[in-house]
Amino acid sequence: MAKVLVIVPFPMSAENLEKRKAQLDAVELGDGIEFDFKPVRIAPVNYVSQQDSVLADIGILEAGLSAEADGYDAVCIDTVSDSGMSALRSVLSIPVIAPGRHAMLTALMLGEKFSVLAMWDRWRHLYSKTVAELGIAHKLASVRSAGLQPNNQSLLAGKEDEFFPALHDAAMKCVTEDGADVIMLGSTTMHEAHAWLAERLPVPIINPGPLTYRLADAAIKLKLAHSRASYPAPSSVATEGLARMGEIADTLSGGAK
Repeated sequence: MAKVLVIVPFPMSAENLEKRKAQLDAVELGDGIEFDFKPVRIAPVNYVSQQDSVLADIGILEAGLSAEADGYDAVCIDTVSDSGMSALRSVLSIPVIAPGRHAMLTALMLGEKFSVLAMWDRWRHLYSKTVAELGIAHKLASVRSAGLQPNNQSLLAGKEDEFFPALHDAAMKCVTEDGADVIMLGSTTMHEAHAWLAERLPVPIINPGPLTYRLADAAIKLKLAHSRASYPAPSSVATEGLARMGEIADTLSGGAK
């Protein structure tokens, strides 16, 4: 049985963690693979600044550092920011799959230009960073925000009647005004809107979280992982220091809310 660790980028209760696990319902992977969802201990309140990006990288690195030793065959990171991906690839030999870049590259398999459908403008810097790293700015039709305040714990629960139509309106502008052939959701916190939007849009819309599960399954079966030429191993792994930081964060926060 193949095992995949999904790192959830915020501390959270068991109830809220189930909302993240619900992403598995969107993809049928069959027998022979299982997924464990693990919240981080170190995290920013949200991903809206450079400070937040540093904290996110550290938290996801700490959460996934022992994945290979714990018997996992791959790691998926549950944030379109791709936080911690490069750091984890440097210390792990198993595949580490992050949804932002993989959703963008998949979009370019399906069309000529793509748009990112975001909930709010303060996430825009996350997409700009990944687009620049991939060198695909000429393929980005737009980043459109629906102007909605996200909740990384309860996600979209109870707000469907307000949020879904607003997301649809923004998505249609991506197509009709910006020329997008494909759209990707700008956050895994938006996954609950995917099926509703997919039924109503004239172009494909990518759900980044479930995409990573499929890619992890494929990487395991094909025996593929990241290149050491791109992600060299560190001289030493800061295992004890990161663990201590995680313990301190747990103490300060009182554990998951």
